[in-house]
Amino acid sequence: MKAGGIIIKKLIYLTITCILILSLSSPINAQVGLKKVAQSTMNFLQVGVAPRASAMGEAYCALGIGAESIFCNPAGIAQSTHRFELQTYQTRWIADINYLAGSFIWNLHQYGTLGLSMLSVDYGTIYGTSLLSAADKDLYPAGYIDLGNVDNVGAYAFGLTYGRAISTQFLIGGSVRLVGQNLGQSQMADGLKDNNAVKLAFDAGVKYLTDFKSFRFAMSIRNFSSNIKREEIDEQLPLLFTMGVAMDLLDVIAPPFSQNNSLNLAVDFQHPNNYSERINYGLEYLLFDQFAIRAGYQTNQDLASWSLGMGININIIGSTVQFDYSYSDFDLFDGVNRFSIGIAL
Repeated sequence: MKAGGIIIKKLIYLTITCILILSLSSPINAQVGLKKVAQSTMNFLQVGVAPRASAMGEAYCALGIGAESIFCNPAGIAQSTHRFELQTYQTRWIADINYLAGSFIWNLHQYGTLGLSMLSVDYGTIYGTSLLSAADKDLYPAGYIDLGNVDNVGAYAFGLTYGRAISTQFLIGGSVRLVGQNLGQSQMADGLKDNNAVKLAFDAGVKYLTDFKSFRFAMSIRNFSSNIKREEIDEQLPLLFTMGVAMDLLDVIAPPFSQNNSLNLAVDFQHPNNYSERINYGLEYLLFDQFAIRAGYQTNQDLASWSLGMGININIIGSTVQFDYSYSDFDLFDGVNRFSIGIAL
């Protein structure tokens, strides 16, 4: 028992040390301009689709449980106490881009938990143009040729996830996803060329539930894949390393009220391959395990900053129906609205 306590203390100290290092490194990198922008492709994979996570500033690596954790940390599906969970999501993104997503998990108890996910991205109406030749300059005063609507433009991802509790405190999970992006066709000198790409991408995550109250921490890696070659350039998917910590603050400040209520604080430290380090903060107050109010903030972002949201859980004949909504502020653009509805059996 004493040895176990020493190990837990060391893990907590290690976590705090990592927090301090990442907290200091993020502003330092920003000051020297090491933002590593424009170094990845298929960046639709970076957009969060789960309203609960987005309302909390995407600080969800250690907090996520059940079907929606597939999109943040696949180890979280092993924490579900339900036999089945189904979630559907809609995100009204900037520039008339819309995301539709879904996730499903099947709890096999001692054999682990299986999950399925899908994501579809509608880029809206895209108009194609073509450069002018010297002979066409007088015919097209605008300086280009309008080719009309571009067909077959969009993106998608289909995933298979597996998670399992190695012990009562340690959870692991992983996903394999088929991701693709269609960017229409280009008129080349030798004819039309399809601008489509398809890849296999992998996610992995772990979560550790400590003996110190409800404190837990987690780590995940998302979008691990080989490069995509477009023309003569090798491009990476938006690889993301995340370390997160979370805790119900009522366990410390008001234990008598923590039985049916919670005040969850979550912090995520992110290391992307296409930007400098980021820190996300999230706070959620859950009343009687039914009504939730959420807020979050993302640092070191060009557009995103604060976010708000709410959720309702309703028990109906042994099932739980869940509604979630979030609003995220985006500088220079209209805010982003996300909705989800789910059922757990």
